[in-house]
Amino acid sequence: MTTSTESPSTTDATPAQGEDLREQVHDAARRARRAAGDLALLNRDAKDALLHAMADALVERGSEILAANDLDVAAARQAQLPESTIDRLILTTDRVTSMAEGLRTVAGLPDPIGEVVRGNVLPNGLQLQQVRVPLGVVGMVYEGRPNVTVDAAGLTLKSGNAVLLRGSSSAERSNTVLVSILADVLRAHGLPAESVQLLPCHDRASVQHLITARGLVDVVIPRGGAGLISAVVEQATVPAIETGAGNCHLYVDAHADLDTALRLLLNSKARRPSVCNAAETVLVHRDIAGEFVPKMVTELRSAGVTVHGDRRVADISGVGASNVVPVTDEDWSTEYGSLDIAAAVVDSLPDAVEHIGTYGTGHTEAIATADIRAARQFSARVDAAAVLVNASTAFTDGSEFGMGAEIGISTQKLHARGPMGLPELTSTKWLAFGDGHVRPAG
Repeated sequence: MTTSTESPSTTDATPAQGEDLREQVHDAARRARRAAGDLALLNRDAKDALLHAMADALVERGSEILAANDLDVAAARQAQLPESTIDRLILTTDRVTSMAEGLRTVAGLPDPIGEVVRGNVLPNGLQLQQVRVPLGVVGMVYEGRPNVTVDAAGLTLKSGNAVLLRGSSSAERSNTVLVSILADVLRAHGLPAESVQLLPCHDRASVQHLITARGLVDVVIPRGGAGLISAVVEQATVPAIETGAGNCHLYVDAHADLDTALRLLLNSKARRPSVCNAAETVLVHRDIAGEFVPKMVTELRSAGVTVHGDRRVADISGVGASNVVPVTDEDWSTEYGSLDIAAAVVDSLPDAVEHIGTYGTGHTEAIATADIRAARQFSARVDAAAVLVNASTAFTDGSEFGMGAEIGISTQKLHARGPMGLPELTSTKWLAFGDGHVRPAG
């Protein structure tokens, strides 16, 4: 399972130090709330110009970003952090360019603020409209991945929100430079730099102060390992959106094209194993297991993937049981974040759905099949934020879904589910237009 390097637990700080930190976080939240009032008044042209300027600044100051990131990566290696953590931390010229392009894409998307969700005129002539409005102040708690700093800033600013960023200490230098660049652009556009703020990251209590700042922070979004997400959701008094933990499955149906299924499996697992949309379990229908499993094990091992297989996978593999690690009960519920995958042979599509329902996290589930009835049955019965038919699990991503970027992938069912873009960072308000209307007595 992806372990959390950050959690909102208590520390050994003295009461005075703890109170100082609490006030520091709350003061940042108060400044963010004032900034949010200014952002809510911006029109689309102003917001888009701001995002394009931020994108240009990231590219122009790329050397600063990479120099800071090199220090973070070196410190992470010295601390012997897991390779999956380091992979999420590393920035390259291409990744900086990608962050900038994400901002430009967000700038090109429709502005959700002011959109009329529904409306009507009552029989008495009172005109009603439900319109989208900003959430206000958004708190982000996340691990590694400094690209989240830019994605979160771009999406929150376009949707008229201020954001408080609580990244991990492993990315402190990278995040500091990124937020500094964004703040410079905000000032140049006559907007408060407090629209995007970075919170202290060395004391875990800062997370607790953020997620309990009810009345100052409107919503908090955790993004990282299962431990971090659970801790935030369970301890927050601020409304929280559960995101991210991804124990994703690929089910290879009896009617699958085996070459297609193998291609999907390799892309889902080995493309980038540290991300939450990577496949962690493959389920193979017994009718095609004899032909598919040996190819699967061979190709996965060639890609450097360790297969944790059940007895039927080991027996069928044809390359020797020594090439398949015996699966454990823990493996079925593990989000590896590495080049490991659990594998099982199942007797039917319902058995695959039952397995996914037992061990999945509601993130992304996929089926490989040429049978439209199987595809429809799987899509209807699997309970997940995203269900893919004959497509890699890697596609569950805000940029791939046309959102430019994402602030997270929600695995809950209220307000937002799946990749969260601009509309998911809004609430609504009701506007009523009358002409001296009063409600009758009674």
